[in-house]
Amino acid sequence: MNLHGIDIAIVVAYLVTSVLVGYWVSHRASKDIKAYFLGGNVMPWYVLGVSNASGMFDISGTMLLVYWMFVYGLKSVWIPWLWPTFNQVFLMVYLSSWLRRSNVMTGAEWIQTRFGKDRGAKLAHIIVVIYAFFSIIGFFTYGFKGIGKFAATFLPWHLSANEYALILIAITTFYVIKGGMFSVVVTEVMQFCILSVASFAVGIIAMMKVAPGTLHRFIPAGWDNVFFGWHLNMDWSALVPSANAKIAQDHYGLFGFFVMMLLFKGILISAAGPAPNYDMQRVLSCKNPREASMMSGWVNVVLTFPRYFLITGLTVLALVFFSDTIRGMGTHIDFESILPEALGRFVPTGLLGFLIAGLLAAYMSNFAATVNAAPPYFVNDIYKRYINPNANPKTYVRLSYLSSFMVVLLGVLIGWYIGTVNDVVIWIVTSLWGGYTASNVLKWYWWRFNGHGYFWGMVVGMASSLTVPLALTKIPPLQAWSNQHSANLEVSLGFGLVFLFSLIASLLGTLLTKPEEEEILKDFYRRVRPWGFWGPVLRKVQAEDPSFRRNTDFWRDMFNIAVGMIWQVTLVALPIYIVTWHLSYAAYALAIVAVTSIILKYTWYDHLKDLEHINEASVAGIEKGLTSAAH
Repeated sequence: MNLHGIDIAIVVAYLVTSVLVGYWVSHRASKDIKAYFLGGNVMPWYVLGVSNASGMFDISGTMLLVYWMFVYGLKSVWIPWLWPTFNQVFLMVYLSSWLRRSNVMTGAEWIQTRFGKDRGAKLAHIIVVIYAFFSIIGFFTYGFKGIGKFAATFLPWHLSANEYALILIAITTFYVIKGGMFSVVVTEVMQFCILSVASFAVGIIAMMKVAPGTLHRFIPAGWDNVFFGWHLNMDWSALVPSANAKIAQDHYGLFGFFVMMLLFKGILISAAGPAPNYDMQRVLSCKNPREASMMSGWVNVVLTFPRYFLITGLTVLALVFFSDTIRGMGTHIDFESILPEALGRFVPTGLLGFLIAGLLAAYMSNFAATVNAAPPYFVNDIYKRYINPNANPKTYVRLSYLSSFMVVLLGVLIGWYIGTVNDVVIWIVTSLWGGYTASNVLKWYWWRFNGHGYFWGMVVGMASSLTVPLALTKIPPLQAWSNQHSANLEVSLGFGLVFLFSLIASLLGTLLTKPEEEEILKDFYRRVRPWGFWGPVLRKVQAEDPSFRRNTDFWRDMFNIAVGMIWQVTLVALPIYIVTWHLSYAAYALAIVAVTSIILKYTWYDHLKDLEHINEASVAGIEKGLTSAAH
């Protein structure tokens, strides 16, 4: 792409501004590790929510969503349940407040709050640290390859993808290492504003270029219907035959069964709580449990609307103006090669530079959030806990600089020499998630679950998730079925077996070892106040403090999750209907958003004020419990 000098100047100005703003706020992070890792717990929830959304707005994922929307139309709003996207609803309704009430700095430190300091707790702590490092390095390496390919496609200088990646990562690393959480959040808010303007611009350009009704000539029957039956029933033969080949390759033909399996898998993963990454770090950075819940709710709004304006705009432009080019690609549809041509053709000078800066911001936000999530696990969970627990606060901050740099260096080295990292990263992340679910569901809801159970559940789960998918394809009766339904096999039988093995290991590890110490369980229960199977602990807490009341919010939380999932899916559909000129459907979607928002106002938001009283009561209860134990 040949950029005009004005566009180049805008891109350069954006990069320079990112560094200057990040460095300008960096002095606030040098006080201690709490300021460096969590911003001192002083940043407003809405700022942290925008920062979190910015970190999730990576352009590689956006291009994948463009591909899904092109091929599957509005039914593509269900496919992101693979991740699952509705985990943010679970966080909004109750898990963010539970996590924030734990009052810890990292996911690994949470283990001590839940399991104490015995051998089982130490094993559980180690396995969480290992999980965190593997996932962070994996995402970083993927980001390295992605940002290089993106920059080599868009920027005018004749550098390799790896050279571009190295330059952009060096720029971002400078303010991330120096400024910690403050610099990351401030720059991410700035980047999100740029990206949102760029996203709305693409959506509006698509609306201006594609008249109402024009799109129907380029899409098959059922493309614009968000609802589905057991079978997908979408035929591209007369328009883009290669899209039929992609549907067959994805094995999403039994779409109803596929979505059901995504729902089953997604509920389990969401109930496990956030993985130890930048999403968890934003929750722990909030001022209090109430703001943590509001932050997670805000992410659903600020991320969804601008992102799907961009996704739908790019999809519409690709469908109407580049169908011939896409047909020529055969089964190897590459939307990233379409994007530069679409932008160069439709976006005017000045706005194009702003748009490229916004897309760069998406990469840099995701990278910055990933890198900033790494130092707490090295400094707080290894050095401070096992090596030097009484070091000067400045020492911990300097070690945070060093650990960030080492993570960047390792990620660059791996990314530089790997030709394609996408399949490897998906394999690692899928394996880690498969081993993560059972142990992390039980830790919240069952009092008897202990550190040994957590450790063995994670170990067996991760090991089996590496071997089970391979074993399934080697069993003759399943091999043919796998070849026809591999996606469904992965999310149903494969995930089910991995979860079952991990669950069995968790239960055996727990029941063959002694329960956690009574004081550890009572302290955790007073502090976090989870619902679930905590009856024996509740009775002991109430014996010491008769005023203590158990959490009775289970059914209300389940109702809010159901309403929240409808609210979230409709938020996704609303900008799609707007950009595709289905304004009557957009009005229906807006009405559903309004109704579900009103419901959530009364059943969720109005009850958030109770969290402040619960938090105060929890602190008072802990102090009372310690006093009783002393006597």
